[in-house]
Amino acid sequence: MSDTLSKRAVPAPAGPVAAARSRMPALARLRDLVLVPAIVVIAIVGQIVNPVFLQSDKLINILQSMSAIAILVLAETLVLIAGKMDLSLESTFGLAPGIAAWLVVDPALTRGLGVDLLAGGWAVPITLLVGALIGAFNGLLIVRYGLNGFVVTLGMLIVLRGLLTGVSGGKTFFALPESMTYLGSDSWLGVPVSIWLCLAAFAVAIVVLGFTSPGRALYAIGGNVDAARAAGIRTDRILWLTLVIASMLAALAGLMQAGRLASIPSGQGDGAIFQVFAAAVIGGVSLNGGKGSMFGAFTGVLLLFMIVNVLTLAGVPAQWTNFLNGAVILIALVLSRITGGKAQE
Repeated sequence: MSDTLSKRAVPAPAGPVAAARSRMPALARLRDLVLVPAIVVIAIVGQIVNPVFLQSDKLINILQSMSAIAILVLAETLVLIAGKMDLSLESTFGLAPGIAAWLVVDPALTRGLGVDLLAGGWAVPITLLVGALIGAFNGLLIVRYGLNGFVVTLGMLIVLRGLLTGVSGGKTFFALPESMTYLGSDSWLGVPVSIWLCLAAFAVAIVVLGFTSPGRALYAIGGNVDAARAAGIRTDRILWLTLVIASMLAALAGLMQAGRLASIPSGQGDGAIFQVFAAAVIGGVSLNGGKGSMFGAFTGVLLLFMIVNVLTLAGVPAQWTNFLNGAVILIALVLSRITGGKAQE
């Protein structure tokens, strides 16, 4: 009897299992750095192609040109980690600042209210509000009514694109006020504001996802929403909030893009979602949810823009960019399948 009790009291050998689990965070951090060598190689190739590639002005130009799309990648990464997909972000990217610009070129819309909505920096709150409303509506259809997220956001992409075309009359908004161009054109300490915002947004996202309960809950929901719900996580609330935040980030990114170009074309953001997915996937973000990191997503978009700049310096036509983005997505998916050993649905 004592022998039986002693055998039951002895725990199963857990040394290898515990060691493997302890190595998991380290392996995850190593996966986040997987694109760093590729970035270094592209930097060397770019310097060989054209000696100006690694000059500070050129590097700042690359970071500035990618900052708006990088914020869009950040937004999509949040949604992907949660196990969802938001295709409408590219249209929010254009519509949200487009609505603000619409109020500028047609002041009769707000004259009856007796206020100048775009004076004193109101463009930013209006743009973010439009983004929040779009995200909330997506959440209503996806979370509250349980509709398929891919189909809902695809429909929203088309609706929002048509709405922007309608309010703009198919034309480009010019003569934007300073409140709409500041984030994309001004500088702090010699560095464009858009770069500061981009780096700050990714820094905050890295901290939130890696070191807070909501961040861990987002990974849990993306990994297994039923298990997360059983563990007491308010999955619906977090998913809804994620969609709202993602749309607000897309709206902010659109305002940054408008400020850099000093205009808002009726097709702003058209096709950007392909570049966004390319950056996210190559950065290690899983389309199945629950996997990926913000640092990986950032290195993914940085690598894409560096490659595009190298090709431009080498005289390759810009028309090949979409081919590159599509090829990157396919290659990244194949590599993910080989290294992960798990089929993607």
